[in-house]
Order: sequence, then C-alpha cells, then structure tokens
Amino acid sequence: MNLHNIMYLTTSSPSILPFPSTTPFKTTLNIPSIRRRFTYLPHHNHLPNIKMVQCSIQENISFLKPEEAELLLSTCITHTLQPVLTLESALQKIKDSVLLLKSKPFCNAKAGMYRFQVAVSPGSKALSWFCCQDPSLGVFPQFFVSTGVEKGIDKFLSFSGTRGVFGVGAAVYVKAKFCSASVDQISFRRCQSVDLTQPTAYGLVENESFYMFVPQIELVESDGLSILTATLAWNDSSLSAYEDAFDAIIYLTTALAMPNADNCLNRCVGSVLRKFNMMVDEHAQMENASLSSHFSLRLSATVAISNNMLDQSRDISCSLKESSNINALWASLMIEECYRLGLTYFCIAPGSRSSPLAIAATSHPMISCIACIDERSLAFHAIGYARGCHKPAVVITSSGTAVSNLLPAVVEASQDFLPLLLLTADRPPELLDTGANQAINQVNHYGSFVRHFFSLPAPTDIVSTRMVLTTIDSAVYHSTSSPCGPVHINCSFREPLENTPQEWSESCLKGLEFWVSSGQPFTSYIHSHNSFRHSNLADVLGIIQGSKRGLLLIGAIYKEDDIYAALLLAKHLKWPVIADILSGLRLRKYKSPLFDPNDDVLFVDHLDHSLLSAEVKRWMKPDVIVQVGSRITSKRISQMLQDCSPCPYILVDNHPSRHDPSHILTHRIDGSISQFTDWVLGSSVTTHINRKWSSFLRSINMMVDWELSFVINSESSLTEPYVARITSEALDYGYTMFVGNSMPIRDADMYGNGSSLGECIGNDTSSTFGFPFHWIQVAGNRGASGIDGLLSTAVGFAVGHNKRVVCLIGDVSFLHDTNGLALLKQRISRKQMTIIVVNNHGGAIFSLLPIANTAEEEILNKYFYTSHNVGIHNLCSAHGVKHVHVHTKYELQNALIKSQHEEVDIVIEVESSIDANKNFHSNLRQFACQAASHAFSTISRLSVLNSFSQDYVSIKVSKLETFQYRIQLSAPLTTTPVGELHSKHYREGFVLTLYLEDGSTGIGEVAPLGNHKENLLDVKEQLRFLTHVIEGAPLYSSLPLLKGSFSNWISTNLGIPPDSFLPSVRCGLEMAILNAIAAAEGSTMLNLLHPNAPKTECSTKSLNVKICALIDSDGTPEEVASLAATLVDEGFTAIKLKVARRANPVEDAIVIQEIRKKIGFHVQLRADANRKWSFDQAVQFGSNVKDCALQYIEEPVNDEDYIIKFCEETGLPVALDETIDKLRENPLKMLARFKHSGIVAVVIKPSFVGGFEKAALIARWAQQQGKMAVVSAAFESGLALSAYVQFSCFLEMQNAELCKIMKNEPASRVAHGLGTYKWLKEDVTAEPFCIRRDAVNGFMEASVFDAGRNLVNFNINQNSVIQRFKAEEVRNYQLKVDVEGDNVIVFLHGFLGTSEDWIPIMKAMSASSRCIAFDLPGHGGSKMHTNNDMDQGANLSMKVVAGILHKLLLILTTSKVTVVGYSMGARIALYIALRCNYMVKGAVLISGSPGLDNEVKRKVRSVKDDFLACAIISYGLDLFIETWYSGELWRSLRSHPQFNQIVASRMKHNDVQALAKALSDLSTGRQPSLWDDLKHNKSPLLLIVGDRDEKFKKIGHSMCLKLEEGKDDSVKHLHTLVKIPDSGHAVHIENPLHVINSISEFVTRQDYDGKTIDITVANKAIVTEQWVNEILLAHTRQWIGGLVGLNVEWRPHAICSMSNKSVTLQLCIDTKCLILQLFYMDEIPKP
Repeated sequence: MNLHNIMYLTTSSPSILPFPSTTPFKTTLNIPSIRRRFTYLPHHNHLPNIKMVQCSIQENISFLKPEEAELLLSTCITHTLQPVLTLESALQKIKDSVLLLKSKPFCNAKAGMYRFQVAVSPGSKALSWFCCQDPSLGVFPQFFVSTGVEKGIDKFLSFSGTRGVFGVGAAVYVKAKFCSASVDQISFRRCQSVDLTQPTAYGLVENESFYMFVPQIELVESDGLSILTATLAWNDSSLSAYEDAFDAIIYLTTALAMPNADNCLNRCVGSVLRKFNMMVDEHAQMENASLSSHFSLRLSATVAISNNMLDQSRDISCSLKESSNINALWASLMIEECYRLGLTYFCIAPGSRSSPLAIAATSHPMISCIACIDERSLAFHAIGYARGCHKPAVVITSSGTAVSNLLPAVVEASQDFLPLLLLTADRPPELLDTGANQAINQVNHYGSFVRHFFSLPAPTDIVSTRMVLTTIDSAVYHSTSSPCGPVHINCSFREPLENTPQEWSESCLKGLEFWVSSGQPFTSYIHSHNSFRHSNLADVLGIIQGSKRGLLLIGAIYKEDDIYAALLLAKHLKWPVIADILSGLRLRKYKSPLFDPNDDVLFVDHLDHSLLSAEVKRWMKPDVIVQVGSRITSKRISQMLQDCSPCPYILVDNHPSRHDPSHILTHRIDGSISQFTDWVLGSSVTTHINRKWSSFLRSINMMVDWELSFVINSESSLTEPYVARITSEALDYGYTMFVGNSMPIRDADMYGNGSSLGECIGNDTSSTFGFPFHWIQVAGNRGASGIDGLLSTAVGFAVGHNKRVVCLIGDVSFLHDTNGLALLKQRISRKQMTIIVVNNHGGAIFSLLPIANTAEEEILNKYFYTSHNVGIHNLCSAHGVKHVHVHTKYELQNALIKSQHEEVDIVIEVESSIDANKNFHSNLRQFACQAASHAFSTISRLSVLNSFSQDYVSIKVSKLETFQYRIQLSAPLTTTPVGELHSKHYREGFVLTLYLEDGSTGIGEVAPLGNHKENLLDVKEQLRFLTHVIEGAPLYSSLPLLKGSFSNWISTNLGIPPDSFLPSVRCGLEMAILNAIAAAEGSTMLNLLHPNAPKTECSTKSLNVKICALIDSDGTPEEVASLAATLVDEGFTAIKLKVARRANPVEDAIVIQEIRKKIGFHVQLRADANRKWSFDQAVQFGSNVKDCALQYIEEPVNDEDYIIKFCEETGLPVALDETIDKLRENPLKMLARFKHSGIVAVVIKPSFVGGFEKAALIARWAQQQGKMAVVSAAFESGLALSAYVQFSCFLEMQNAELCKIMKNEPASRVAHGLGTYKWLKEDVTAEPFCIRRDAVNGFMEASVFDAGRNLVNFNINQNSVIQRFKAEEVRNYQLKVDVEGDNVIVFLHGFLGTSEDWIPIMKAMSASSRCIAFDLPGHGGSKMHTNNDMDQGANLSMKVVAGILHKLLLILTTSKVTVVGYSMGARIALYIALRCNYMVKGAVLISGSPGLDNEVKRKVRSVKDDFLACAIISYGLDLFIETWYSGELWRSLRSHPQFNQIVASRMKHNDVQALAKALSDLSTGRQPSLWDDLKHNKSPLLLIVGDRDEKFKKIGHSMCLKLEEGKDDSVKHLHTLVKIPDSGHAVHIENPLHVINSISEFVTRQDYDGKTIDITVANKAIVTEQWVNEILLAHTRQWIGGLVGLNVEWRPHAICSMSNKSVTLQLCIDTKCLILQLFYMDEIPKP
C-alpha cells in the first residue's frame, strides 16, 4: 500500500465524502500582498480526489515521504465504537477508548496508526464546530469543506443546512514533488485494507511540491449518519512518539470547543467568520473545477484560506447613507438584519405598498428570492421551506386582502410549530378607516395563530433605527424559540414607495457603528436549555424500567437529529416500535436481503390493519406507552391508545402545547427527542420486555405485511394502495417524500413498504455502526391537515431540504393549489421534483366514510366527491411543466424510473376511480383482518411452543434422522418411454424424522425425480448437511403461518439462503417441521395451517378431498378408454391423461376422443403434455380435441412464451405445471405474465416448487385470479400423499374464505392430482395410504382425518428401508490417524478460522468421501513446540506450512487427495497443488489468490500484517477481530443473520502468539507469487468465488486466463471458475449448499475420468435421460461401491434421444462437464 491509500476515503466512499464537480469560480484568500493561485489536482480514474492549495508551510513540521506514509497507512487499525447522540458524548467515548488502549502494553511496533470512529447524529454541525474554535487552542490546521454541493444549489452557507467535513490537527504530514504534467507517473496504488474507512488526506501546493496531512479529529457529515473520527500515528523517526500520539488525542478530545447549534441557527456564516479577520486577495483564482463550493483552512492563528465562505464585500455604512429615502433605509435595515440572523430565503408577492421591502430584498447580494402572484401559495411555499431547513422564510406582501390570503398557511405553521416571518406592508395610520384603497385593519390580523405581533410605525428619522433592528431580532427569536411558529410584523409605509430621493437625517443611525462593522445581529438572543435532571423525571425512568409490554410510538419528526435519536432510543428500549409515516422511520431501505429487518428493532408497520381483528384488538394492551414526536396519522391506533387507558402514557415533544385529544396522557415532557434520548441512555435504564409480547406482534405484523403485499401486488389493475407502495419502494438514498392530506398520507402510512431494498451508497458505514438501513424522511402538512397549498408546500420543502423530493398528492388537492405549478416552474435553488397526482376525479376519502352509506349518489358526487373532469395535462402544459399520464402498473413503474434519471420536474398523473378505490380498500381491510386473526389464533393455540408465562419460550430441535427407502411400483412412471419394458419398477427417496426436545417427532419425505434436475446423491449431501445445522435450532409458533415464516426461519436459524435447498429437500423439511409442531400440540398439520379446521371427525361433517385419477397413454385408444371407464366406475369424477408420448399429436387426440366417447361429458377430463410439443404440434392437437370438453391441458408447448398464444389460437383452457416449478425470486412478478383468462389452473407439486410455503403462495395467487389451484403428487409414498391431502384441504378452505371476501360465487371443489397412489405396489408406511369411495356421494375421495392419523401414527415399513443416516460424529485427533481410501478430501480453513468451520460441509460429503480438516499452525487447538525457536528466527512460511501438511498427508493416506482451501487455506492449497502435484488429485480454491505480483504491494502488505500481528499480541483478539471484520471484504458477511455468532467463534485459538506469527509469516506480502506457476499447473483446479465479492471475482478471472496460457482446449477444461450466488468472500459460510454441490461435481469428475460401458439398445426404444441414468446407476456400483458404500447414485445430465434404431452405444463419462456423449459402434447416422 502506498500514498494512494491516504486519499482512499474520497474515492471509495462517496457516501461519506461526496464531492461532485462544479464549474470554476473565484477563490478568496486571506494572504495579503502575495499573488497566489488555488490549485486543484485533476481527477483521474486511478487517482484520488485531493484538495490542494498553495500557501506557506511551517518549516518546523516533520514530513514523511510518500513511500513512508504509505507504509504507515497500511498499519492503520480502525476501532468502531457504539453510536452516540452528541459530539460531547462521542469525544468522551473516544477519549475513554484511547486511554484504555494506552493503558495496555506497548506493541513494540516501530510505526503504527490507530483510528477511533463513532457515529453521531446527522444534523449539520461541522460548519458551526469549525466556526466556534478559538485560535488560542493552538492546534492547526483546522478546516471545513462543504459536501454534496451541486451547481445552482446551496448558493450560500448556512449553519442549519450545509453539510461538510470539519478537521483539526495533523496526525501525519506528507511531502512529495508535484507536477501536474507528471501526475500519471506518480506511483499511487491501493491494496485491500481490513478497514472499512481509511484516512482522508488534505493537501497544499507550493513550489512544485505538495504537502498533505491526515487530521487528528475529523467529523464527516452525511445523510442519516455522521462519523467522528480520531486518528493517531507514530513512528520511530519523524513522527510523534507512541505516548505523545495518544496524549495529543486525549488533549484534543478535552480542549475542543463545542458548537451550540441553537445559537448558531439564527446567524449568518459570514458574520461569524469575520472574527477571524480574513482578507480578500483579488488575484486568487481557481485553475480547475473544484470539488466543493465552500471551504476554509486555517494553517495558524494568523494564516487562513477561504473559498466562497465570506460574504461578498459590501460597505454597509455607505449603502445605508446612500438610501434614497427613509422608507428605503428602514427596508434595507430590516432585510440586512434578517440576513445576519440567517434568514436568506424571501418569498415576495407583487404589490405597490411593499415596494421598499421587495427592492431591498432583491438587491441584497446574499439573499435568494422567489415570487408568486398568489399570496396563499406563496405562504405555503414558505412553510414548506421551513419544514425542510428548520429556519424561517420571510414572506413579503402588500396590504389589504393580500395579508388575509396568508391566513391558511399561518394557521398551518402555528399548529405544526413551523417558524415563519411575515412582513406585511400597510397604509400609514392616517389612511386607516377613511375608505382609502386597500386599507384594512391589519393589527393582530392573525390573532392567536402568531407567536408575536409587532406593528412598526411608518418610517421616520425621528425614531432610532435601532428599534427596527431589535424588532427583527425579537421577531426571529420568537419564531424560532419553542414553541416555534409564525411572527407577524406589520410595516406601514408612506409615499414615496419607490426610490424617489427624499431627505432624511442621519442622526437616526446613531448607535449603529458597531453593528455596521461587526456583521453580527444587533441583539443576540441566547437559548437556555431545559435540564432533564428533574425529580419528576425519575418517576418516568421507573415506569419505563418496570414495563413488560412497552410500546414505543414515534410520531411526526422533521429533524434528522431527532430521527436518529428516536432510532437510538428504540435500540436501547428494545420495545416494539410503531413508526408513523411522518416519523422518518416508517420507510426504511435495507442494504441486504439477508438481514433480518426485525433483528435489532421490531418495527410493527401494520398495527393499524392488525387492529381490524377483534382478537388482536382485545389482546393489544401495552402496560406503558412512550410517544416521541408529534401526532400520529392512524385513527385506529389512536383509538387503541384510548382503549388502553388507564396506563402510563408518556409524550415527548419540543413544545408545551397539549396534544392529547383523548385526554389519556399521564406524563408530558416538553423537550426535544434528542434531549430525552440522551437522558434515558445516560441514566443506564434497563428494560425487561416480555418476549411473548414482542413475538406475537412480530408474527402478526409479518402476516399482515405479507397479506397486504400479496394482495396489492397480485392485483392486475393499478390501484391507489399500489401507488403508495411502489412510490415508497422507488425512493432511495438522496430522496425525501412529501405526502398530501386526505387519502395519500393514509395510503402511505398503511401500505408503504417499510423494509424494501435500497442501493448501497459507497462503503456500508451505517451497517458497521449497527444500522442496517437508511431511512427516508417524509413530510406533510398535518398541523391543520388541510388540502390547500400542498403543492406549494412541497416545492418549498424541496428548496429547504436540498434533496430530490417525490410528492404524492390527490387530484382535488392538486387542483386546489394549481398556482403551485408557477412556483414549480421557477426551479430556484432546489433539486428535481416528481409530483404524483392520483386522479380519481373527486374526493375519494368520502367514499370510505359513513356518509357514503347514507347520502344519495347525486349529493355525494356534487357536494362531497366534488367530481370533475379537469384536464391536469392542460394545466401542466399551460405552466410549461412536463406531464405523463399512466393507467397501468408498468406505465407507472416506467415513469418513476425515468423521473429518477432526469433533471426536469415532472407531474405523473395516475388514473383511478372512486368506486374501484373503495372496493379495493375494502378487500384489503378484510384480507388484513383475516390474516391478523389467523396469525393470532395460530400462535395463541400453540401452547407448547408458546408458553403463557411471563417470557416467550420456543422448543428446540433435538436431532434429525434420515433413512433411505426403495419401494416397488405397480407400473412404470409416466416419465418412462412408452413401450419400454422392465420387470420391476422402483421409487426411491428419504424419510426424515425430526425429534424435538419434548420428545415429539415429525415426519417428512424427500423424493427427488432424476428427470427434474435433482438426484439422490445431491439430496443425500444436503440432508447430511441439514442433520448437522438443524440440531438445537428453535421452532417458533409463527412457522405454520407459511407466509415467509419458513424462509425467514431458514435464513435466521440455519444461516443459509432459503432458496439454496433443493426443492424436494425444502419440501421434506417443512413437512417434518409442521408435523413435529402438530405432534407437540396434539393436533394435525391441517389444524396448524388453518385455525378453523375441525380437530375431530365427529365434530362436523367429514372433510374429504376429491382425487383426480391418472392414466398413462400406453396402449391403443380403445384400451386407454376402457381403463378410463373402469376408473369412472370406481367413483372418480376427474381423470388426467398423459399425452405427447406418441408419434404425433393426432394420435393423442384420437385417444382423447375415444375416452370422451366412452365416459361421457359428466366426468372432468384433463390432459398433460409436459412441455413436449412445439407450438405447431400443440395447435394440431388442440384443433382435434376442441369438442372434447377438456377441463384443461397442462403445459401444451415447450416454450412458455407461447402458452397464451396457444390459448388464444385454440380456445383450449390451459394449466401451468413445469412453468411454476422454476419460480425462485419474486414469483408474483413471473406469475403476473399468466393472468390470461385462458389459463384456468396451476398444478402445484410441493416437492418441485420448493415446499408448502411456496406452494401456498402460488395457490393463493391462482385463487385470487379465479383459477384452480391443483395439488399434485410426484409419485411420492403414502407419507407425502397424506400431507398433500391435508394441504389440499387447507387450500380449499382458504379459497372459500377468499370467495367470501371478494363476493364471488363459492368455488367448486377441485379434484387434486393425487391419483399416483395407484402406482404404489409397496409403501413406506406400515398402513398404506388409502383412497376410498364416499358413502354419501359415491366419489373417490381422500379422508382428511385418515391422512392426519397416518401422519400422527406413522409406522415404518421396515422392508422399504435401504439405509439409515444419523448425525455423524466428527472426531478430533492429536495422534497419528490412518485414513485410507480412494477418495480423500482435505480441508484448509482461512485466517482466524478452525477446522470446525468445515464440519457442516464435511458431514454433507462424508457419504462419498473421506474428509479431513486441520487446525493450521497458530489456529484453534494447534500448538507450536518451539523451545524458544520462535525468538530465534523460526518461521511459518508458506513453504514450511506446506511441508508440514505434505508430511502429514503421507502419514494419513497413500492416495492422491483433493485439497479444499479457503482464503489463506486456498493459498496453501494452491501452493501444494503446484509444488506437490504428484500427491494432489485436484484443488478447490475458495476465495483464493496466487499472491501479489508486485514488489511494492508485497512490501506494503507485509508491513501491514506485521503491525496487525503485533496488535494481536498487545491488545488481544477482541479489538483485532472487530477491526478485521469491519473491512470492505466482509460487507456481505456482516449481513449474515448469524454474523455475531460467527465472529464469536473466531476467538477459539489456544496460542495467540502463534496466531499472530501465522498472520505475519503467511502474509501475502511474504508468500512467493504463484502467478507465473499457474501456466505450468497440471492439477485440476476449481475456483470458487462469491458473486458479491468483486475483488476475488476479478482475481478468479485473471487466474483462469493465466491457467489457459499456452494450453490447448483439451486441457483447459481442467480448470473451472464457479460464482456462488447470494454470497461474498466467506462463500462456504454464506451459501454452503452451493459450495457442497460444486465440490462434489468437481470430485466426481476426477474420480470417473474415462470410465466406459457398453449398452445394447432394443429396437423401437427411445433412449431417454432417465433410462440411461438407471443403467449408469447399475453399472457404476461396481466401480465406486467400495468407496461410497452399497448405495451409489449418479448425477443425471442431459443426453440426446433417439428411437427406432438397434444400435450398441458406448457411454463415455467425460471429465469436461459430465455430459453423456453417444458413440455409435454401427454405421448409423448420428441423431
């Protein structure tokens, strides 16, 4: 690592320090009389962004050379501390950590660098912190750099709105030659560091040299999170000594002055900076485009540099004296004082009487102005600005009704505590009550809605102008002090109103001399802070601490500091959190799909709809409620709070007003959320929440969330809830949302997606500090909750907030404020806006109120809905605003995506209707109510898993056992070629027995079909893996709810991606778990899935499931028809025929015709083509059966893109089958393609789609669309068939409820595809699965109760058992071990790992291989017996370690081995494979590298690893491991649900000194580079990398290229690169099942190279994949039976098919990719 690393943060962490380019501009310096130029080093793709200026450098500073600095930086260790609220707390935490580290033994390193970083609240503090530092501090340099600046935005600095970086002191100085022409030759390079963030360097240029420094203290501000960092560095030559470096930080953390944000808020930056006596150098200029519009750098108490920080130079004294008249003088004084108080945004309405104020404002160079003809819109625009930046805008109006038009906005500002300054012009007193034009009584015009009113006299020189200034000072203080609000100053003006000269006496300026020269406000008000050390507050702490069922309610919050504080409070209390849409925490963007969104803070986003359930409403009784923030949106939650009374209810808000409409508050705290949180955290209060309380809320919320998401997304039409949901999902980093009143805010609150994925911006710093998401701030006008002025408010909010704003608003609100379009068009000082107008042509909210049920439609339309047909596009066109009209989901999605990539404002009009909106909302409420009731009933009934004691208790898995079965079939599978004769047919699979700690057991079945990309060997590996990882896993009562519960459980408790299981394994696992929970509860699987299912057969009418019979098409049409007639006689009412198994489709059609002729039309007839026809063949079949009344045909074409075309062309109904088998991510999106009415059913095989959870989702979608959901078996045993019967009944009950909610006709019973039971000649159950004829209706049906009993009383047919599998023991050996066998795999772990890392993978592969794992030297239980040789130069180099392993392997086995290594282990494995290839069969390199091929990189890396090794010894593993896993390399692993457990396991090392030595000696900096050796490699290599690991993906590709150099194609296939999905660097931990599969396939290739067998194929037979695999299975037993035991499976692969030829085939197992190739022995043309 070299000097490039010093600037690493600026290039790799744009989220921390984003510096977009701007245009060149002038620079202000304070170095007088010396001509200087400010120089910016041009940015190159491979170079960092370096901020440089030219100035004088102190001669006594010790500078490092670039190469020295680079080596020093490579040693940097970053220690991340727990987040805090304030800078004071952060500095104290850093100081404590530095003192603790200093107290530990010195690490004896010659040089080193430590960084301590802590997250603080995100509000703007860097600028005020910079400005408050006293030069007497004596520590320099000090600097401020603004960030996130765009052209045209942030024209001027403000303490409340300007983000940036503040730094002080220098931990490192660097000096090097600088020449802009030779920048590209500078050796700037970067190696991967273990740090997430590295130091940023700032530099100066002088005399062709650049001087750079890394600050000792640095505050970096960004959205949602700011980071305070302390850096200390030392070396044994030019830098500080070790202890001095620590002492410097300790001094700074104590001596730095703290900013007072409140006192800075009402100040202009320029006036504060003037105290530093900066001077202007007119010759200063910018050579290139700057990265920032504003910066200031103090090099000493007398030398400072500034760029765009100071005001434009103005002589205020001359300006005042040159005022043309007294009106102009007073107006200028008022405007100037506003500016000095930080008020720089003026909203001006046209008018004559206000001319002096308007001219003064627009003439001021540091003020931004906007105008609008409508005073009402203008005033709302001003309060929007205040919402965005939390300081007042100034509104200037003329007299008369112009003043009255401000009232609606004044009311809103007053009710919602928004600062606002109104300067209203008025006639002089002598014109009032005289009938003068536009003269009304404006005194106290707004009554109690303003915080302060003052009526200025008409300007006169006999009144001191000090009165004007103090009036403005007082007004702003009242406006910005709690309670904030509007202030009205009435300004009388006599003529002349224009700049007509008129004499006035300068005596009125007496006493302004200091004011003129200082740049400060005339009167500075000092805010006093309320203390939270009150005795009554101790009661509050006691209440909080005693709560068992606490509820944290977060209301409307508009300040980022308070949002951050509320989040810290939630993390501390660990109570369930209800976040209002305006809280800033309702819409959260998570950075990883693997992170459990409720792991740290339980957000209950859907309590509103959960309370629709009467059961939930009765149960929802918190014992303590703490609300922070303002009022909430949900009426149902407000009602719930009222129903909970009396109980302690604590409200915290920063105003004294009473917000208690239900009169239930017990404690009211007037203070900010930040103050309250700081007090609670500082008091060390602990909470003891009842886990049952949290668990119930989590489960109920999860089910309601799933239900709402499903219904909204599955609805084909564009609905208003979908608009709210997709809008919330479209928001991301850098966006905010403004919601209109009435329906938009309610829809956003109820249906916004609170846990969607967001883009990862730069380094994932927020997750490092414990925040897995960033929040989206949402604003709205909820003071008076009117619909007026909303568009204008949103535009003002965009100006004040300085982010992209998406505004969601209703059509009536939009029409109410069309003058807001004029403000939108002006585009002053803001970023792009997207306005989404939901146009339902009226006020839709009234359709949801009781009035809609009583009033006549005509009255509703005219007086409530105010129906209209106004062309919104015409309004937009008139104002020159872009407009898009959307009618579908796709159009809306497309419009939103385009708006994100455009810089123009856009209005997206969404077409809707009142009636459709009313009906859909009604359905949503009913579905949510049902989901909440279902969830509550299910988890309440599961008493075994859900103890009703004070705490929540789950039951754990004791063990999992498996046996493999083989049962004989009575006929070949329908996948077997027609005409193929075998004497016996078998079905093989596995039965799982899951044992719970209470003794309960659950049974599941895993039965893969080889022709569906699954096989017994792959399944066996996964089951062995599962046997290990499931032991001790807790089972929760939410699992039977199915709606995402299993996926969440697999991810959280098993630590693997849910979709990494093979579908049949996932199905069997879910079956076993459901049956185990049912056994523990004493019920059945159906009772778990549906709470209303009867428990006993006698309790109601017997529940039966209709069965569809299955017929193979083997035989003549008459024979097949006769078989169908027999089945009808047995009582079957539905029959399915396999087609597409004959020579042409017409033959199949003839069979169908014959069957229909034989059985009549009263029996349902289905066909299944299994995707075997082309489109033309399918159409040919369809044209011949169109009169046969097929209920449907399954998968008629081999291309799913032609399914709908087939429906439309033939008119035949179609069912999906194979199409849904491959559904993985976002299944609803794929299913949406098949909503066509011609698709009437989906055939669901749970073992093919991946279990009951996914099957239930698919079935629910089908039922929602009015399609049949048919459960189908895949020739499983009676065990699975019994479970499928229960599941089918559950789906029937679900469909009946759905029809009721949607007011559809009751659906007919569906005949499910379980007729495969007739194929079972034997069964795994002692009592075979039974289908019987119902005594009442005479139909063949399966009894749900019989199926339940079969599952509960399962007895194994011992004759079916082939092999039993139990949990394998892994033995630890420290002595000689004899391991013999043909297939040995050796596993080598990575740094900090142990052999235990491989246990799950070893157990999975133990069926086919002998697996060995070692604790490498220094790791785990390994020991080094050195006799002090370590101190005498003994080393653990790559050569030494490889030699140790070589000797060990020679002892263990005489066979060649396959070496599997991860990271450091992969480097060792590669070394062995290259240097000891005679003993290596192949090598698997997981996230491995051949080392570094550059000597400079190697040197830097070795220095870094030496320092880290030293730190391990001095400071212990805790600090080191925390640092190690904070690096960029582990970003994906940090999102793993079990990350904390993984990190804890890294502490298991007996010899820390040896571990440190291994890190140093095995460093990639000392390892010999193996890149050139790759060209000569002879061993097969498998390279495995994680798909999220960009670094090692590049290394892997480079290795492949190197391996292929000079080799022909016959050898290149020995090397394979595999990218594992859903994983980063630690692939084997993050996605182990995919790794197991890849290793197994690799080992198989090596074992069976060149094996051949001869097979004779009979005439008129078809060679199929399954048939060939059966032969392979039989023949390969003799080759590998000795290796893997009696039962050998083969991995099937696609082959060519041929028929009607008699040939002899030689099947060669090719080592390249296991494709079975056909070699023809006769001279017959190849197919």
